[in-house]
Amino acid sequence: MRARVESALVWLLCAAPLLLILAWGFTGDLTANPVEFVLRDLGLWGLRFLCLTLAVTLLAKYGRMPRLMRYRRRIGLWAFAYVTLHLLTYVVIAHEFDWAEIATDIAKRPYITIGMGAFALLVPLAVTSANAVRRKMSPRAWRKLHRLVYLIAIMGVIHYFLLVKADTSSPLLYGGIVLVLLAARMPLGSLFKGAGNRAVQR
Repeated sequence: MRARVESALVWLLCAAPLLLILAWGFTGDLTANPVEFVLRDLGLWGLRFLCLTLAVTLLAKYGRMPRLMRYRRRIGLWAFAYVTLHLLTYVVIAHEFDWAEIATDIAKRPYITIGMGAFALLVPLAVTSANAVRRKMSPRAWRKLHRLVYLIAIMGVIHYFLLVKADTSSPLLYGGIVLVLLAARMPLGSLFKGAGNRAVQR
């Protein structure tokens, strides 16, 4: 019973931002530029869920909350869902399937180029999250592929930073979070080993 309630709560929390956006749409509270608001909000939630996916492993390990690991894949898939909706909003609503204009955007605007690249890397991670696909891969290959999530998160931060024209405090905050999460994954032993090797070289 506890597991079912816990699972339902995780689903609700992950879906809550999307449900809130839909509610704002029905009540007409999506600001004066609803397309831009929805586009940015979906992208921001995609980045937040990517950060949360990275944080789950650390919280489970160092926070002594191993139960969190059972929800890591789900949170990661929700990150993919929000990023996909972000992309679909850009393609379908903002540009109305104008592929020539979209191609020009990708070629001329670095933040679009980086964003598209991050999404392309995210797709195989989502596909290989399925148990049937994962079983066909060696554990080493699967782990190596899913380490790309750190690169994707960094690309997401850069995409956000280049998009923001004035106040860059928010993307810099997310950049700091990603760097902390990345540094926390590095074994302390390897850091000391690297420091020792540099000392010997001197």
